[in-house]
Amino acid sequence: MTPESPNGLPRYEFQNKELFRAVCGINDRGIAVLSERLGFSLIARGNALLFQTEDPELIVFARSFLTGLEASYQKRVPTADDLMLFYRMSGASAMEVLREDFFKAYNGRLIRPRTPGQALFLEQLMKGEATICEGPAGTGKTFLCVVAACKLMQQGQIERIILCRPAVEAGENLGFLPGDLIQKVDPYLRPLYDALYECLGFERVNDLIARHQIEVVPLAFMRGRTLNQAMIILDEAQNCTLLQLKMFLTRPGEGARLCINGDSTQVDIQRGRSGLGRVIELLSSLPEVHIMRLGLEDIVRNPLVEKIVRAFEGVE
Repeated sequence: MTPESPNGLPRYEFQNKELFRAVCGINDRGIAVLSERLGFSLIARGNALLFQTEDPELIVFARSFLTGLEASYQKRVPTADDLMLFYRMSGASAMEVLREDFFKAYNGRLIRPRTPGQALFLEQLMKGEATICEGPAGTGKTFLCVVAACKLMQQGQIERIILCRPAVEAGENLGFLPGDLIQKVDPYLRPLYDALYECLGFERVNDLIARHQIEVVPLAFMRGRTLNQAMIILDEAQNCTLLQLKMFLTRPGEGARLCINGDSTQVDIQRGRSGLGRVIELLSSLPEVHIMRLGLEDIVRNPLVEKIVRAFEGVE
């Protein structure tokens, strides 16, 4: 770390070059985010950040902040989500953030994030136009989206909640199920109903469904629709083709928000047809789209689930 650059500006020189590149981000977008967090403009030079401020307190704070950042990521390179979480939690302990009550369920139960990754995911769902979340089973992807949608409706930021899933068999055959089409696809939508009931209660959910303020539908039923003032959630997106995902992504109307969830390790459609990874590649450069990745450390379903997921890593 060098106190000053040749042009007289105070600076911080990174020892970890890969971390420096991660902090700068694509086209230096990360520098803009960090500048906002620190309260003054930064310039990248070599492996250093130059401080465009003469305030001694800000300079001391910035150097301490960046030293802590390097100490936190000595063994691995952080993702953009990791950096956002670090920026958010600097100056306040992670436990304080995780103890915040996010939503009060119909029965009085207080729902809050249980991992830093979940906290960041909820934060993004509440403020972002579009969020794509990829992560393993048990990380709460479906439930957290529903909780955020319920809170947005409660706050009056949206008027409707639209939840959908592709009706894809996990080794079973849809045609052999009894009943008409709605009855056949209903079991595939059951996890979405379960999350709604846990947040709002059976009677309230059914009332909102009757008033068309909540819809739980198969993905195929979304074609041709324009949805205004709604939170539109697609679950199990790893079982969608690229064209299906394009169709879903073009549904939002005025005041609408999008969320797509998926787990690339649990693809039930023909090999090579899942479009989730390709969509993440195509949209990652759009500032309006936030790509979120939850990891094994975010699994909260049961301690055994994390062990099982780890055991299956690398197995097709």
